[in-house]
Formats: sequence, C-alpha cells, structure tokens
Amino acid sequence: MRRRTRVYLIFGGRSGEHEVSLMSARNILEAIDPEKYEVIPIGITKEGQWLRTRDPLRALMEGVEKAGGVRVGLVGDPTIRELMPLTPTGPAAPSPAGPGVPAAAPGLLEIAAPGDAGDDPPAVFFPVLHGPYGEDGTIQGLLEMAGVPYVGCGVLASAVGMDKAVAKVLFASAGLKVAPYLTVLRSRWEAEPEAVLAEVESRLTYPVFVKPANLGSSVGITKAKDREGLRQGLALAARFDRKILVEQGIDAREIEVAVLGNEEPFASVPGEIIPGREFYDYEDKYFDDKAQLLIPAPLTPEQTRAVREMAVTAFKAIDGAGMARVDFFLDRRTGEFYINEINTIPGFTRISMFPKLMEASGIPYPELIDRLIQLAIERWRDRQRNQVSL
Repeated sequence: MRRRTRVYLIFGGRSGEHEVSLMSARNILEAIDPEKYEVIPIGITKEGQWLRTRDPLRALMEGVEKAGGVRVGLVGDPTIRELMPLTPTGPAAPSPAGPGVPAAAPGLLEIAAPGDAGDDPPAVFFPVLHGPYGEDGTIQGLLEMAGVPYVGCGVLASAVGMDKAVAKVLFASAGLKVAPYLTVLRSRWEAEPEAVLAEVESRLTYPVFVKPANLGSSVGITKAKDREGLRQGLALAARFDRKILVEQGIDAREIEVAVLGNEEPFASVPGEIIPGREFYDYEDKYFDDKAQLLIPAPLTPEQTRAVREMAVTAFKAIDGAGMARVDFFLDRRTGEFYINEINTIPGFTRISMFPKLMEASGIPYPELIDRLIQLAIERWRDRQRNQVSL
C-alpha cells in the first residue's frame, strides 16, 4: 500500500495578515485528500512560536497551554529534515513516547518527518503565511536551509514579490507597464513630513493610493484625495512598514489572473473585481461580502489573451514557482493594462480569487492543492541535481 505523503501545513505568523492565514488554512484542511496526504497542521503565533497541537487553530486563538500542545522548530540542517519539539530553553530531551513526542504531551502524533529511500522526498511543507515572515522569502530561506520541499515561490521570487517597489522595477524591465509611483522611507516621513507631502504633490496628482511596500490583503492602504488624506495615509502605512509606496490613482477596472506552475506556468482565465467599497480594501475582501467577482472577466478575446500573457511574463520576471496571483489595472480611458502587483501566497480561502480563477479554468480546489504539492516535489527534485562542491 502506498504511503501517504506527509504535509506540514504552516499558518498564522507574525503578520498583519495573521487572521487571513487562519481562514486559508481552515479551507485547505477541509479540502485536502486525507487518503493521499497525512496533514500535520503547524500554527505560528503572532509572537513567532511554532505550535503542534491537535487543534492549532484553537491554539492560536486561546494559547498553547489551553490547547494542550507543544512548541516545535525547524532546524536549518538538511541532514535532519524534521520538526523538533522544543522546551523554552532549547530542544526537548528524548522522550519515552518516541521520536518527536515530548513526554509532557502524550497523545500527540509523531512530529519528525521520516526519511525515505530513493527519490521520495521528505515531508512537504505548505506555508500559507500571508505577509511578512511568510511571503517575503524569510521562511523560504529556512526551508531551503533545511533541504525540504515546500509549496510556492523560492527565496528570490518571494522577497521581490513582497516588496512592491522592487517588483515594479523588474516588471518595467520585462516590458510591463507600471503606473507612476513614489517610494518613501518611514524615517524620511517622520523627519520631514512637509517635504514628503510636497514631493508627492509635485510628481503625482490626486487621488493617490498609499500602502506599505511589504504587506498584502489591502492592510494599511488608503486612497488619498487631498493633502490631509495623504498625511493620514502615510501615517497609517508607516505603522506597518519602513518603506511606503505612493501610487498614482487610475480610473481603471481591476483585473486579476492566477498563475500555476514552475518553469512552464499556466495562466488562468482573468477575473474582474467590482469593489463593494470605494476600493477593494481588507474589509471588502474578507468580511463585507459586497464585492462582486466576475469570472471570467468581461474582456475581448484580445484583451484576455494579452493579460494572460502579461501574467506569465510577470511570474517569470521574478523567477516565480508554484503559484501567484497577478493583479492589473485596465485603464478605462486608454484601454491599457498596468500591472499593479504580484502575490506569491495569495489568499487561499474557497472564496478567494486565486482558487476561484483556477476552478473556472478547470482546476477545482482539491485538485489545486494536489498540484501545488506535486509542483513542490518536482522543484525539490530539480534542486537535488545541483552540485554543491567541486
């Protein structure tokens, strides 16, 4: 009988998108094939603790003590390739209950990933950590050091995709149109706010969008229509990041495309968002249920073909892998597409745009999860071919 592939589903995290991650993880747990995958959920608290419990979602909300779990950690040592139980001061002592099971936590499943013979990979790590410390290349670097397969983009693509200002440079170099923008450091905003306001007004016209450069899910975003709104928007964005992006507002339709694959990526049919508010903000995305998602987007065949090609171009420009959602603006006046941003760990709830776009393209949610895991294994096997010494 074929052994199930072990999957560590990692969620939560030290991010303003912590709650969004919980929703994504809950939906994946409900949809993943239990006959094919042995899923071990690992919740990361807002303080950065990795928790292994029978109900990590509850643990993140109520605390590990109440949920009856243990802390675990991943060591950046490719000869281990396992999660290890921890005490507050370091690795736990050996337990009579067996590998990976602390004596203080009877009944927990084995934590360590068993080694396999041949080309079979160790356990696959599936991070659904939106925002900093999950989507920005940091956890990807740890997973690379540990030598384990993981779902999604690598270190470079994750870091670049997370930094909207850097991503725009690469997009422009790949021939994609980007709207006019300005990058402001928090230190400069705090030191000389009036000069920053004047510079923005000299280079852009109202309305402008103000956002943290390294965050997603529309957290910390403001649409500023005048100087006072700009001042408030910069102050809000500065709470979340040291780098702030101010972008020219465009009278545009919001078009999104999902991308799936490694070196030969597939672009979904495009979708269009009709915001329930003035723009598609955090509340509109996850709670109000007023935004309309038009799938497929009402575009001409030429526009559909063009935006799908641009999505693949953007994905390749950052050296993407696994998945991403690419967001565009379609200028109502000129009919031109402007790339807005790329999300390397997009929202993964059943009502999120990425899964819905893939479903409309013939890949239902459970199959999408399966494909992402297989893409992770494929990429891990390819990395195993790399020579690391002469």
